Amino acid sequence: MKEKSGFRKFLAIPGMASVLTAFAGVVILMIIFTFMNGNFASKTNLMSLTRSICPYLLVGIGQGIVCITGNIDLSIGSVLGMSAMISATLICNGVNPIVAIIVDIIACLAVGIVNGLLVGKFKLPPFIGTLGTMTICRGLAEVVNGNYNTGDIGTAPLATAVRQLFYYGRIGVIYYGVIVTLIIWCIFNYIMNYTRTGRHIYAIGSNVDAARLSGVDVYKTTTVAYCISAFCSCIAGLVTMAAAGMGSMQAGLSYEMYGVAAAVIGGISTLGGSGLLVGVIAGASVWAILQNGLTLANVPVAMRNIIIGIIVVACVLLDIMRRNGVKFGGKKK
Repeated sequence: MKEKSGFRKFLAIPGMASVLTAFAGVVILMIIFTFMNGNFASKTNLMSLTRSICPYLLVGIGQGIVCITGNIDLSIGSVLGMSAMISATLICNGVNPIVAIIVDIIACLAVGIVNGLLVGKFKLPPFIGTLGTMTICRGLAEVVNGNYNTGDIGTAPLATAVRQLFYYGRIGVIYYGVIVTLIIWCIFNYIMNYTRTGRHIYAIGSNVDAARLSGVDVYKTTTVAYCISAFCSCIAGLVTMAAAGMGSMQAGLSYEMYGVAAAVIGGISTLGGSGLLVGVIAGASVWAILQNGLTLANVPVAMRNIIIGIIVVACVLLDIMRRNGVKFGGKKK
C-alpha cells in the first residue's frame, strides 16, 4: 500500500475535514459580504469584527468542551450575565476591580462545580441540570444589584484598566481583548490535545462506560469540563461588562445558542467524543460575520435569527448523518 500524502494524513486527523470546511465558510462569507457592502472590508469594520468574535469564541470554547464529553451546558448565557453583574456591582460599590474579578471567577466556578455535581455525580440529564442552574444564575444576575442594572463603573485607574484590557485597549490594530481570548483558547487547546485531562474528556464522550472501566474518573472529568465552561462564560461576562462600562441584567441572553453554534459550526459533535477546538475559532467567526454582514445589509433581526438557526440545525444534522454513516440518498455507507 502506498503511504498517504502529507495533506491526506492531515485530513485524516479526526475532525480536521469539518474544521477546514468551517474555515472555507468564513472565507466565502467574507467575500459575499464584501461584494454586498464595501464597508464590510474596511479597516474599522474588520477591527470591530475581530473584537466582536471574542465573547462568541469564549462561550464556544466552553460549550465545545462540554459537548465533547457528550453533554451540554445551557447555563453559559446566564453565567455570563451573572459575571457581568457581579463584577460591575462590586466595582460600583468601591471594591478593588482586581478583587471584584477574583470574586466573580470564584462565583462562576461554583456554578461549574454544581453543574458537574448534578450531571456527573447525580446523573441528571444535562439538559435538566443546566436548565436549573441557568434559571438560578439569571435570577442571581437580577437580584445582585436589587433588580436594577448597575451604573457606570467609573473612571478610576483600575476600572479604566479593566475596560482597556477586556475591550477598548489595543496594540496597533489588535485589541487586548482579542489577545486575552486567544491566550485562553491556547491554554484549553493545549489541555485538550496534550494532557491526560483532555484525553479523558474525549474518552467519556466516546464511550462513558468504557472510559469508566479504563479508570477514568467520570465525575471529576465532567466537573472539570463544566468548570472550564463556567470560567469561559465568566471572562465573556467581563468582556461584555467592559464594553458597556456597566452591568446589565439582560447580558448573555441567547448565548446558549451562540455557544452551541460556534461549537457545531466548527465541527464539534453534539454526540460527544470528537471535534477540535481550532474549529471553534471558525465557528465563532462564522457567527460574528453573519451578524455583522447581515446587519450591514439591513437584514431584519428576525430574519438573521432564522438564517443562523437554519445553519446550526443543518450542521447538527450533517454531523449525525456522518456519525451514522448515512449518505444524502438516505442509505448507509
